[in-house]
Amino acid sequence: MISSGQLRAARALLGIDQRQLAEIASLSVPTIQRMEASDGVIRGNVDSLMKLIAALELAGIELIADGMASPDGGRGIRLKKKSG
Repeated sequence: MISSGQLRAARALLGIDQRQLAEIASLSVPTIQRMEASDGVIRGNVDSLMKLIAALELAGIELIADGMASPDGGRGIRLKKKSG
């Protein structure tokens, strides 16, 4: 799955705005806005989430889950686990 933070970071890495992401994912701008406003992991229509993830991957974004390595070894960012 994808979190709202990952979505915002992916969009920033691609240098695109919400409108452009909506266009490449074949989703509406309000749908992208709702996804980005989610708290934590994005929940919603499975079809919309699959369109979003496919569009991001096609654009060159690799989503990395907690505890997983990036097999291609490209540049990226990840939040460290909070201690305590």
